Amino acid sequence: MIDLATLRLDPGAVKRSQAARGESEALVDDVLAADIARRSAVGEFEALRTKQKALGSQVAKAQGGEKQALLTESKSLSDQVKAAEGALREMDAALDSLVLGLSNLVDAEAPVGTEDDFVVLKEVGSKRDFPAEGITVRDHVELGELLGAIDIERGAKVSGSRFYYLTGQGAMLEFALIQLAMTLAQKNGFIPMIPPALVKPAAMEGTGFLGQAAENVYRLEADDLYLVGTSEVPLAAYHMDEILDGDFPLRYVAYSPCFRREAGSHGKDTRGIFRVHWFDKVEMFSFCPVDEAQAEHQRLLSFEEEFLQAIEIPYRVIDVATGDLGSSAARKFDCEAWIPSQERYREVTSTSNCTTFQSRRLKIRKRTTDGVEPIATLNGTLCAVTRIIVAILENHQEADGSVRIPKALQPYLGGASHFKLK
Repeated sequence: MIDLATLRLDPGAVKRSQAARGESEALVDDVLAADIARRSAVGEFEALRTKQKALGSQVAKAQGGEKQALLTESKSLSDQVKAAEGALREMDAALDSLVLGLSNLVDAEAPVGTEDDFVVLKEVGSKRDFPAEGITVRDHVELGELLGAIDIERGAKVSGSRFYYLTGQGAMLEFALIQLAMTLAQKNGFIPMIPPALVKPAAMEGTGFLGQAAENVYRLEADDLYLVGTSEVPLAAYHMDEILDGDFPLRYVAYSPCFRREAGSHGKDTRGIFRVHWFDKVEMFSFCPVDEAQAEHQRLLSFEEEFLQAIEIPYRVIDVATGDLGSSAARKFDCEAWIPSQERYREVTSTSNCTTFQSRRLKIRKRTTDGVEPIATLNGTLCAVTRIIVAILENHQEADGSVRIPKALQPYLGGASHFKLK
């Protein structure tokens, strides 16, 4: 949620941020108008309440006909107070609704533009020259079938398109990836969590997923609950309505299933398990002081890179353009793994600095010596399992269809060096 004090002080900055995202600048004027109307209603309500209290004192002292007249006036005034209070509630709701429509202020260093206007910050690792090795590249679907690791046909039979089974070595690879990710996260100071995958509307709205991202959210209408698309949601809402004490940053890492409708992705990545309706993920989340958020963002990125380097995948880091940011993010970095069968980089992790946008909506603050103040929230994907499996199978494939197991994963797979053909 945008800080109204910031908006009043510098509406131009909010308009520039909206424009950079490709979103409505007029909404800023609508919020300002609603804010002025609401403050006027507050003044009117408070003036009537003050008058009502003063009249109450007069009634207590009056007698006879004077008292009766004052009681009549008091009843009329009471009706006016109730009407003013009702009008104020309506204006509060209208203002809140408008403010919730504003996205977070973009970071001044984020590249301005649409999806394709990202900036490449670095490339890490060497891409294999498969032809020089005498290897004809297979994609992850073919490799998964050869290894008995992925069953897409039965996934579609049981659940529909964009569903799958991980079987045998594929299932064991997921367990190994989760163990590796959680081990690295704990080493870096994160508290392990297994959060709920179903949340109330307040949690989903508070994290910003009922705005522009709402079309991709699964809702259980009968229960008024939502399936999470990322454990960012229950992690952010874990401290909802709380004032936090203690040492910061406060870091959590969660393993959870994730569910996404993938609306608008018709025809994209229909082959295989890169873009699916359900996948498991290990997600990092951090609460930290506002003035430390940028440095913490860089640390989350370094943890993601540590994981990708551990599984020996060539990747690049991009600074995501403003028009491709989620509504909560002020700035986002993506790590994109090299996918040999597609001969291009594809997103496998991302980390976002959400500044105080989510914490204001979720009413999370930190205690200080002078009282309380807003706190920043940041999130980062450590391992989106299906996409990482795609990257591992394709980058570490051998000529016969077997797949080399990265050394960091071998201890979690009984010391095996390769996934072998079934």
